[in-house]
Amino acid sequence: MNQSTNYSGQHIFSQIAALCKRNQLSELIQNTKADRYYKHLKCYEHFISMLYCVVSGCTSLREIVSGLGLAQGKLNHLGIDYVPPRSTLSDGNKNRPADVFKNIYHHLYQKYKPSLSDSTLPKAVIQKLFLMDATVFGLFKAILKTSGRHSDNGKKKGGIKKNTVIEGSSLMPCFIQFSAAADNDQQIYKVLALPKGSYVVFDKGYNNYRQFANFTQAGIIFVTRQKENAVYVSEYECIYDADTPNPDILKEESILQSYKDDNGEQKTLRLRRIAWWDEKRKVLYELITNDFLLEATIIVQLYRYRWQIELFFKKLKQNFPLQYFVGDNQNAIEIQIWSALIALLLLSVLHQQHKATIAFTVFVSIVRLHLFNYIDLKHLLHEYQSKRGKAPPTQNLSLFDSG
Repeated sequence: MNQSTNYSGQHIFSQIAALCKRNQLSELIQNTKADRYYKHLKCYEHFISMLYCVVSGCTSLREIVSGLGLAQGKLNHLGIDYVPPRSTLSDGNKNRPADVFKNIYHHLYQKYKPSLSDSTLPKAVIQKLFLMDATVFGLFKAILKTSGRHSDNGKKKGGIKKNTVIEGSSLMPCFIQFSAAADNDQQIYKVLALPKGSYVVFDKGYNNYRQFANFTQAGIIFVTRQKENAVYVSEYECIYDADTPNPDILKEESILQSYKDDNGEQKTLRLRRIAWWDEKRKVLYELITNDFLLEATIIVQLYRYRWQIELFFKKLKQNFPLQYFVGDNQNAIEIQIWSALIALLLLSVLHQQHKATIAFTVFVSIVRLHLFNYIDLKHLLHEYQSKRGKAPPTQNLSLFDSG
């Protein structure tokens, strides 16, 4: 191999960190005063340490410090010359506000969001589409304790819930709220603010007719599944024949749904109900929305697109396992989750920029194995993909061939 094409002046971890321009992060850190009262562990060093933690797959502070320590001569490419001791890193995770890492994520997300757009939905819809769901990370210690009955052994593990809103155009989070695992998903409505004209899609766990009325008044379109025990009045219905262009859509209805407003007064909300048969899963879906203009097929596509947030959670947990946290307090846990989201964002950008044809999971594995190798990532991917496309040489060997 030609050395000039294989090797790079920066190792792969530095090529990842290069997407986070230090001068821009320094301005952000300065504005949030994240380095106030910290003499030894500056915010950028803290950020790089936690980014290394999630990209390399470290499961303890000892692994982080040891891994960076063994790469001591290569840290200058990252703009740091100091590996924090375990106690210092632990104190930083406990005391430095997790909002600093949240701000770093949102800064990078706004910067790279345009390069992640990819969808078959109409452009006018996808640019205003938001998908909402929640996932839970189990904790071994009783941090953010669960509620309800005790388990058989009389103990309760903690759990942290991540209510997430991702943009349909980038399939990356634009809003995240952390809470105890036992908290109701609908608490996100207290802090969620969507722009007028948005489309928001979620599962029936978020069903709240009072909130649906608020969405309607704010000019926000929602699509979700109707609860099985919903009580409503049908105004009129349209039943479709099997020979229509879209035979999976069985029926459309205009329904009146009763609810109580903030003052306890009885109100009525007009909704559109669509019965859709999913032939692949053999399941009947009953969708409700406050939109009466879009074609029924588009409403169905919007709900089917909701599966992308499930794939996002799978992508996060599969490539950056978060069953082991390096801190035993809520702030440290949130910092590690934000770091994993930053790593997922940066590697998604590189996967897209280099037009990698391999699965994202394989891409992350290659990066992890060569993290401190001085090799150009683009060339490494090209080599891997070209060799992967070649069939191994075949040999016609007989069992009875003599040597």
